[in-house]
Amino acid sequence: MLKVQRSANGQVVFKLSGQIDAENIAELETLIRSEANSRPIVLDLKDLILVNREAVSFLERCELESITLKNCPAYIREWITRQRRRS
Repeated sequence: MLKVQRSANGQVVFKLSGQIDAENIAELETLIRSEANSRPIVLDLKDLILVNREAVSFLERCELESITLKNCPAYIREWITRQRRRS
């Protein structure tokens, strides 16, 4: 289960809690698109506990689109880095 909390103060921050799976990615993409033209977007991953391969690919795409990954757990950061090396 994924919980998303939105806050804004110069930038839009989506705090993600729980786990991201394929179903959540479409929802997150919609949320991000709805904010895309307003302010910088940050995904706070501090309380994220579980991701799958699709979620890591999504997070990697987010960074490529200038979305900041804040408080990214080390295992997710390593997974993103390995995926980039393979590409």
